[in-house]
Amino acid sequence: MSARLLDASARTDYDPFVDIDWAAPLDPGKAYMPLERTSLYGTDLWRGLSQEQRVELSKHEIASIAGVGLWFEIILMQLLIRYAYDLDPATPHAQYALTEVGDETRHSIMFAKAINRIGAPNYGPGRLLHNLGRVYKAIAGGPSMFASVLVAEEATDRLQRSTMDDPGIQPLIRMVNRIHVIEEARHVRYAREEVIRSVPKLTRAELEWHRLSTAVTAIAVMDALVNPRVYKVVGIRPRDGRAAALANPHFRETRRWMVEKVVEFLTETGMIGGPTRALWRRAGLLG
Repeated sequence: MSARLLDASARTDYDPFVDIDWAAPLDPGKAYMPLERTSLYGTDLWRGLSQEQRVELSKHEIASIAGVGLWFEIILMQLLIRYAYDLDPATPHAQYALTEVGDETRHSIMFAKAINRIGAPNYGPGRLLHNLGRVYKAIAGGPSMFASVLVAEEATDRLQRSTMDDPGIQPLIRMVNRIHVIEEARHVRYAREEVIRSVPKLTRAELEWHRLSTAVTAIAVMDALVNPRVYKVVGIRPRDGRAAALANPHFRETRRWMVEKVVEFLTETGMIGGPTRALWRRAGLLG
């Protein structure tokens, strides 16, 4: 499998520096993500926004999602380097882990350039989660590491797949999403195989620990995707916007939809189950 992924990487690698036209003008009438997937869609606050404000909110929400994705990919690179440290570098398995580090480096730069190009700040995950990430990247490993990576990658992947062929979305965002979706498909395959291979080797106690680690990490990442500061750009107090989003059934359904496929996979492989299943349900990430 790793050998096939290496071949696929050689055939379909992209260089965002040359494959994206960063100088192309942005279309003021086009959204940056599907408006029905924004956190306030369908709320009273949403009905009070003009079309221009709705487009502006979509810009800042996609920038927030990209900033959290960038943060997690930097963590992933460090985890993969640590993982590859104990592998035989002559094997395709180790070489693909290192290839993925190279892919993620380019993706991080691509997200950073996209955030800057659309004129949004790098919201990131927030100071607390940023600092907790230092602990996570130092201790994470085993199937929960790959399971958490799958949640972060597959959640954003599903949103990106829904936009990359949508003519109503900014062309720049569509191209960024297309590159990420194509290359992340290989990363997802690699991580899924790691989960399938490693879970049967766990003791019962180890399994429950990895289930807990996966649940906590997944919920933290999903909760961080939309930074409350995005609402300030359309004149909404962050705490009011956050409260409206959390109470919004459309947004709750979007969150569940984003993780639907990976939740099904993690349930089938045993990484969701036992007492920690209640955490996923309480976070609204289970059907």
